[in-house]
Amino acid sequence: MRKWMRERLKRRKKEPEKAAAEGAPPPLQPAFYDTEPRSESLQVQEPPVAPEPPQPVREVPASEAQPTQPQPGGDGRRRRRRRGRGGRGRRDSLPQTPRIAAAATPVPAATAPEAKIAPEPAAAVAPAPRPSRGMVVLAIGLPGSGKSAWFKRHNITPLSSDLLRVLLFDDPTEQRFQDLVFSNLRSMLKARLIARRPMNHVDATNLTPHERHGWIKLAKDYGYEVQAVFFDVPVEVCLERNKKRERVVPEDVMRRMAAKLRPPTFEEGFSKITVVKVKQK
Repeated sequence: MRKWMRERLKRRKKEPEKAAAEGAPPPLQPAFYDTEPRSESLQVQEPPVAPEPPQPVREVPASEAQPTQPQPGGDGRRRRRRRGRGGRGRRDSLPQTPRIAAAATPVPAATAPEAKIAPEPAAAVAPAPRPSRGMVVLAIGLPGSGKSAWFKRHNITPLSSDLLRVLLFDDPTEQRFQDLVFSNLRSMLKARLIARRPMNHVDATNLTPHERHGWIKLAKDYGYEVQAVFFDVPVEVCLERNKKRERVVPEDVMRRMAAKLRPPTFEEGFSKITVVKVKQK
């Protein structure tokens, strides 16, 4: 095989040498007319063209000038259309809107959108008062003013501090454990309020608003109304009655208690105030 290829290559080299020896014409070569010199007979002269008169240049004011926009594809490169998810031809079907710089056309103040004022929240509706579960009645007055006698006339058994002293210490005149006495008295009233007893009476002096505040708060926490029965009796009458009682309170103590006494008011939280006075002879 190799020998045959070498002989064939030799024959190809000998063929052009034989053609040159026999005087064959040379092969055709391409001719370029731009490189050849032109003959004078083939030159064509164009008629002279008159120059156009210069046109006046119109100056455009700065207010009418429009910002130049870059033309797509101006750099000579072919933009490749990107295919979206919506299918072929979706971007071409949408209307093309010119892109205008936001700073080029300022919005006048008259056409600016007005600020929306948020409506004021509606006034909170006060919750309806819940119905009262019952009544707590506080007796207010000096010793000897007739509190215990008033409860007996109305057939009422109140929660009394004197009765609690008898139960705890076997002595109604015991005054050394006032905190213990009144803490147990409040516990007894709380037990009645939990049991939802409709009427509850407390027989104590309750001289100042500070002493009455604890009772009022306890009653309102359980949904009860509070009323007051004020025994407006002069201190001299209380001293005369005190001398006739089995449990006598010293006069100086009575004078100090009379100085502390403050009549009840509706501002403290009472829904009703009943005033009991002494009949004049």
